[in-house]
Amino acid sequence: MKEKLKKILKSLGPGFITGAADDDPSGIAAYSQTGAMFGYSQVWTALFSFPFMTIVQEICGRIGLATGMGLSGIIRKHYSKLILYSAVFVLFFANTINIAADLTAMAASAQLLVKLPFVFWLIVLTVTTLSLEIFVSYSTYSKLLKYLTFSLFTYIFAVFIIKLDWLKIIKSTILPTIQFSKEYLLNIVAILGTTISPYLFFWQADEEVEEEIMTHKIASLGRGKPHITGKDIRELRIDTIIGMFFSNLIMFFIIITTAATLNLNGITNIETADQAALALRPIAGDFAFLLFAAGIIGTGLLAVPILAGSASYAISESFGFKAGLNKKFSQAPTFYFVIGVATILGLLIGFLPIKPFELLYYSAILNGLCAPLLLIIVMKISNNKQIMNGRTNPPISNIMGWIITAIMAVCAIFVVFSFLF
Repeated sequence: MKEKLKKILKSLGPGFITGAADDDPSGIAAYSQTGAMFGYSQVWTALFSFPFMTIVQEICGRIGLATGMGLSGIIRKHYSKLILYSAVFVLFFANTINIAADLTAMAASAQLLVKLPFVFWLIVLTVTTLSLEIFVSYSTYSKLLKYLTFSLFTYIFAVFIIKLDWLKIIKSTILPTIQFSKEYLLNIVAILGTTISPYLFFWQADEEVEEEIMTHKIASLGRGKPHITGKDIRELRIDTIIGMFFSNLIMFFIIITTAATLNLNGITNIETADQAALALRPIAGDFAFLLFAAGIIGTGLLAVPILAGSASYAISESFGFKAGLNKKFSQAPTFYFVIGVATILGLLIGFLPIKPFELLYYSAILNGLCAPLLLIIVMKISNNKQIMNGRTNPPISNIMGWIITAIMAVCAIFVVFSFLF
């Protein structure tokens, strides 16, 4: 059994890790708020986002696989500096806010499980996530990330503890319910912002390159054009489909769990991590409470290093600095310095008097605003034959990719108008 598990984990790569990282505390907040506020009426978003998320992440993975470069390295080489710096600034800003949201949610959840001060947990978890990226080799680190994905199974286990109306759930999943209220539509933007999230675009492209470096297909990030085959593309596609299916499955379970417990009992507003977990306790029992709190910590340990890492890849490649988790600190000091800055800034924001789930929820909306610009750039890169070495998007990827770009753009415009008027 152990050997079989190792074999399965070995076959999974950046696509699976990326999909799991998408269900970070920010995502858990958005999905919990969805279930609490709207019951089962937005559970259809899990099914809706799956194909679009899969296509977008496969395109990003294909870019890294075909070019041996990350997104910011490609933008630096082939597009204007204005586009490059705008994209990188937006990414770093959004990621830092997301890191702050994740760290505060993790600390609040840890405090629920072990009654030590919030500040203590905030510092301990920050140091832990930084140490993972700086002092652990990429081969070990990537394996650790795979094992951390198992923390998401807590949200599957929680479903079997509570009573569910599966007929209503299936109906709500297949037949979308649309309400034209500001709150309802803003929540959809938050969901899309946390599932089709900018930091995942950069992360998967760079991690495909890291895998190529580890298997000696290229020397280092941005050095050499890898020779890829149809088999490589198929493996990328399978890995990504599995990762995104897993991600959306967890999203589905979190929404129905909170809908069947919190919403059904009149709890419709989630403001803090401890409120969400504690609200489950009298309704679903101690075990569900423990699973929910522990899941936030596990997913945060998975996601925070990825948030900081994706920002650092983007900045390092933008200015031509050496980058890569396969390198030691002495080989790429700027890369690791940026990881440290992003994480420490997140820590400092965590001390501000802002409720953790509120920060999480609005960071998801911020990602929804950033995504359209980056999706346009991704689509242009992935259709450039010269950049992609002939491995451009197939027609279905182009159709689906431009559709979700348009949807995200409409969502972003709606958010701007809703706050202005």
